[in-house]
Parts: sequence; structure tokens; C-alpha cells
Amino acid sequence: MIHSKYTIRENNEAIILNAIISQKEISRAELSVLTGLNKASVSAISKKLLDDQLIHEDRIGDAARIGGRKPIMLTFNGKAALTLSLDVAPNYVEGLIAYIDGKVLYESEIRGIKVSSANVLDYITEMVEKLTQHAVETPHGITGLCVAIHGLVNQEEIIFTPNYTLQSDLKAQLEEIYPFYVYLENEANLAALGEYTFGSISDSVVSLSIHTGIGAGIVENGKLRIGKTGKAGEIGHSILYPDGRRCPCGNDGCLEQYASHQALYSELEQTLALPDINSSLVIERYKKGDPVFQNALRTNAHYLSIAVNNLAVIYEPDLVVINSSIYSQIPELINILKGDLKGKFSCETSVVSSSLRRKATLFGGVAKSTQNFLNIQNLKMNPELFMLPKNLT
Repeated sequence: MIHSKYTIRENNEAIILNAIISQKEISRAELSVLTGLNKASVSAISKKLLDDQLIHEDRIGDAARIGGRKPIMLTFNGKAALTLSLDVAPNYVEGLIAYIDGKVLYESEIRGIKVSSANVLDYITEMVEKLTQHAVETPHGITGLCVAIHGLVNQEEIIFTPNYTLQSDLKAQLEEIYPFYVYLENEANLAALGEYTFGSISDSVVSLSIHTGIGAGIVENGKLRIGKTGKAGEIGHSILYPDGRRCPCGNDGCLEQYASHQALYSELEQTLALPDINSSLVIERYKKGDPVFQNALRTNAHYLSIAVNNLAVIYEPDLVVINSSIYSQIPELINILKGDLKGKFSCETSVVSSSLRRKATLFGGVAKSTQNFLNIQNLKMNPELFMLPKNLT
């Protein structure tokens, strides 16, 4: 590929900035060694990043690190800009406003609703208004709004939403309203991107999001693997039982008809003749030793182990993250799931519950906007430094 000088300079800026982020603090001389760029280029790029207020000159370092005079250490300015992130589900809208380093300023939610094409713009604008009231002044203002969609999204166009109806051109409508960049992405993909950027040191992450449906987000070196038309990762529509329960996608016997939260609630409601079963009740009754709930969740873990096995043999990820409100509160379910991974190709697969819990998708939205703003695809915010606010757990 032939690059223009401008493109090369942009790429080098991204390389330098990413190195500063990953190292937490670093001198110009160390940047030259780490990146392979000459000292003049490092100096010129560092000056531009300082002028753009994307980095700080933080402190005087130790001369023993590199020899000679004491160096000035450079650090990333995580407060250089803000991002907005929304999770628009069939029955709720959640949102947060955060700095580009992931530190949350404010979060809000709208629940007990039914989202549709007729009202989705109203709910989004209501949420954005709530969030922007808590914006603070930064050098670059709000860099983007990322909206998570519970359905198939291809090139930011909504293709298929099995549990609610949304207009395909929602992005274009939002761009007419707001002056900043707007991004649309599948919620499971964003959950995976959130785990990759803020919750894991792994380079290859699959996040299995279990809610009304089941989706898998796949990230390798910061890039989402979405397939030719955005269908990659739709593990919920893989066949668990041939000729089984009818699914809105058109198949019979899809995984999410048996292993999603909604499927779990429906089965328990029918078995116990109890209405309105939810995750809180399931967790409570399981922990009290109710055999019906314990058997139901063991079966659920077994079903999900089949999904994890299939993901492992197809993608061989470093890490599989289970994003479920139920599994996050009952850690032993992860062990039950892993115990059912008995095949040679999946038995050593690393499986963990989400460290970001129910906010993984929202942090994925922060990550997507920040990736684009900084022009860094394999962006990693050090998870050791990332502290999830208590009210977001």
C-alpha cells in the first residue's frame, strides 16, 4: 500500500500516542526506542500531541533510566474529550457520559418502556439531554455518540432486530440532530469491545452476551470481526435442537430459544405457574437452594457450554467472557459451564464472568468513539487502573 506523507504522519502519531497510553508514562528517548521512530520524529509528534492537549508533560524522570540528563515524562490526557454511550434495548435505554479514558461522569436509565421506531428518537434525545447536562469543559468537547442496538447492524445500518422494530436509517436521523459523530453497533459487539479495551489484557476476546437473546462479540487486536454483512457472532441463532422451538429469525431450535434469560424465565414461569420471573428472583431462589431453580440454571450452564465449545473451535480466542446479570451474581455457574467443556479443543478455554458486568456494552460504546477519535484500533486502557464506579456494578 502506498501512503501519503500525511497518512504516514497520522499513523506515527497514533503509534506514539498508543505507546504513551500503554506505558502510562514514558520519556521521548524511551518512545524512540520502543517505537523505532527517530528522535526528531518523536519530538515533533510529541509537540503536536502536547499542542492538541492529548498528552501532558507530567514530571521529571530518573536519569538512570536512560542515562544523561533527567527526562521529562509524558502521560496520556484521558480528560481531553468526552463520549456519550447508549444501550437501546427493547424494554430500556441506558446511557452514560464519560471521559475518553473511561472515567464516568454520569449515568442514567429509562426502564419499564417498549422501544419502537415510533418512539426511539424521543428516548434517545431524552437520554442525551440528561447526560449532556453533566458535561464538563474539555479541549475537544464531545467526540461521539455510540448507540448499541439489540439486533443485526451492518455498516451502521440496522438490518434486523428480532425483539423490537427500529428504522434502518437511525444513524442518519441522529446525525441530523447532533453535531458530533454518531456510531451504531450491535450490543454484543460493543460488549466485547468494552471487555477488550477496559476489562482484559487479552488480545483475542469473545464476549457472550446473554439477555433477551444471545450474541457473541468477537475482537482481535481491537478490531471487531463482524463478517461480510454483520452476521458474525450471532451464536444465539446457531441450532441447539434441530426442528426445535420456532425462532423469530426463521430457524427452529436456536440456542437463544433455550439458553437466553428470556427462555429461562419462560420455562420457570410455566413450570411453577409464577408470573413475571426475573433475574433477581432467579438469583435469590438459586442461592436459597431451590431445586427447581438450581436444576434450571445447571441446564442453562450446560447449554451455554455448547455455545462456548463452538466458539472455541471456530475462533480459538484467548478469553471468553460471559456477560450475564445472573452469572455475575452466581460465580459457581462459570465453574459448572467450564466443567462441561470436555472436548480436546475447548477444555482449556479460559472462561470468566464479565468484570464490567451490565455496563460492558456502554463501555464498548466509549471504546468505539475513542478508537475513532484517537485513530488507535488496538486501544487498551490499563484494566489495573480502571476502577468501575460502585453504582455501575
